[in-house]
Amino acid sequence: MKQNVYIKNKKASFDYALIDNYTAGIVLQGTEIKSLRDGRASLVDAYCMFIDGELWVKSMNIPTYFYGTYSNHIPTRDRKLLLNKKELRKLESKIKAPGFSIIPTAVFINERGLAKVNIALAKGKKEFDKRQTIKDNETKRELDRVRKRFN
Repeated sequence: MKQNVYIKNKKASFDYALIDNYTAGIVLQGTEIKSLRDGRASLVDAYCMFIDGELWVKSMNIPTYFYGTYSNHIPTRDRKLLLNKKELRKLESKIKAPGFSIIPTAVFINERGLAKVNIALAKGKKEFDKRQTIKDNETKRELDRVRKRFN
């Protein structure tokens, strides 16, 4: 029985306006993949940045593997993301504009058993944008309730 692993950054769509989405591979060490397959990871406060033309994810927390030994990994180490050169150049040119950042929105294991990260080019929302998002969500929820009652 295969268990699906999909860890989502729930605050990302609330705090940022997501513009472009990409799926990237991630370079992991030995026990990190085991911990990730257990569904233990956190994307809170995680962000991506370019270092020497390569994209790295910072502050992503993958806790140490419970059954690991002395060779356990460091939970919040920087991890390299794997994208095509074309995608890297495109992201690097867009990130130079003020107000834009790259944030991880989800971590998952694909059907081949490889760890992948969904990243998004994002622009930070202002306070009034966040209030509008809350208002839209409440309106949608109320409409769903009314539809359910009359169906």
